[in-house]
Amino acid sequence: MPGVPLTMDPILLRLWPHAADGTEPVSVRVSLDDVRVVLGGAEILHGVSLDLAPGEFLTLLGPSGSGKTTTLNVVAGLVPTVAGDVRFDDTSVVDRPSQDRDIGMVFQSYALFPHMTVGGNIEFALHARKVPRSERRAIAERALELVQLPGMHGRPIASLSGGQQQRVALARALAPNPSVLLLDEPLAALDKQLRELMQVEIKRIQREVGVTTVAVTHDQTEAMTMSDRVAIMREGVIEQLDTPEMLYRRPATVFAARFLGEANLLPVGEGRLAGFDMPVQAREGTAVIRPEELTLAATAPADAPRMSVQVTTASFQGSRYRLECEHPSCGPIVASLPPDTPAGAIGPGVRVELARSGNGPVHVLGESLPEARAEAQLAAAIS
Repeated sequence: MPGVPLTMDPILLRLWPHAADGTEPVSVRVSLDDVRVVLGGAEILHGVSLDLAPGEFLTLLGPSGSGKTTTLNVVAGLVPTVAGDVRFDDTSVVDRPSQDRDIGMVFQSYALFPHMTVGGNIEFALHARKVPRSERRAIAERALELVQLPGMHGRPIASLSGGQQQRVALARALAPNPSVLLLDEPLAALDKQLRELMQVEIKRIQREVGVTTVAVTHDQTEAMTMSDRVAIMREGVIEQLDTPEMLYRRPATVFAARFLGEANLLPVGEGRLAGFDMPVQAREGTAVIRPEELTLAATAPADAPRMSVQVTTASFQGSRYRLECEHPSCGPIVASLPPDTPAGAIGPGVRVELARSGNGPVHVLGESLPEARAEAQLAAAIS
C-alpha cells in the first residue's frame, strides 16, 4: 500500500517475496524442446523450440494459423503434445495439468465474472490458490495499485471501461504471484489509442513484477513495443527469433522482412544493387530497403546512391508522407518522407529521384528475387 514498505506487511509479501530484502524478483526459465502438436489429425506445431530467460518478455507473432496460440496453450497446459518437452527451470511440466503449473493467464476476452465486483474477481484467483480468506483483500488491493486502479475493489465489472477491465484481468492473473504470465491477444479488444497506452503499461508492470512472460499477438507494433524478444511464427515453426531491433534491421528471410514492417525488395546481381547501381557486400540475392531509408535526392548528399521513380500515391499520415512509387525494372517502391515535404513535389504522376540515406551496409538475403517476390506476396496477403 502507498507509503507502507512491503517488508512490514507479511501478507503483501505473498505477492512479491523478493521485496523483503530488495533482491531481484525470483523468476523461472521457460523452455520448449522440439514440441510437436497434432490436433484433429493435422500436425499444428512442427518441432518448436524456445528458451526464455528468467523475467524475459517474449511475444509470439504471426498470421492466423501460424501456431502462435497453440504454442502459448502448450505452455499453459491446455493443449497436449505428441513429442517434445516443456520445462520450468529444470523441471518438466509437460505432463502436469494446467492448474498445477503456477501460471497466470489473461485471455483476449478477459473472462471476468460479470456478477462479481472487481475485488471479487481478483480474490477468486486467490481462493483457487487456497490463499486464506483473511489475506485476500490486502493482496487484491495491492494488485489493483500495481495496475493503477486503487480504490476500485468494490466496483461492479459492468461499470468499467474496456481498458479498466483489461487491467483487472491483469491484476487477477498477477495476484497469486505466478511463475509464468501468459497473455493471449490481451489488447485486441481495445481501440488504437488505448491499445498503445496499455502496451507501455503492460511492459512497465511486467518489469516491476519481474515475471517471465509469453504473449501472443498479430499486431507488429504491439510485439515490438512490449517484448525483449519476438518469435515470428509461420505454419507451425519459428521463422526467426530475435530482439525487435534485430528482426527489423536484419531479417533472416523475406517473410520476416515483410511481416515485420514494410520492405522494398531489390535484386542483387554480380555484387551490385539494382535500381541504385551501387556495390553491396553480397554477390547475389535480394536486398531489403526499409521505406525510411529512402529520401528525396535533393535533400541527400551529392554522392548518395539514387534511383528515379514515378509517384503513384502520396498519403499524408501525420508523422510522415507515405509514397508509393514505380520503378521501371524494380517494380513498386515505398518511401517514407518527412511531413513537411512540399505536397506539390510528390504528387501522383510526378517523377522524383530517391536517394538511400545513411552509410551503413545494405542488408542482403540469400533468396533470389523471383522466390523473394513470391514470399513477399504471401507475407503481405496474410499480415
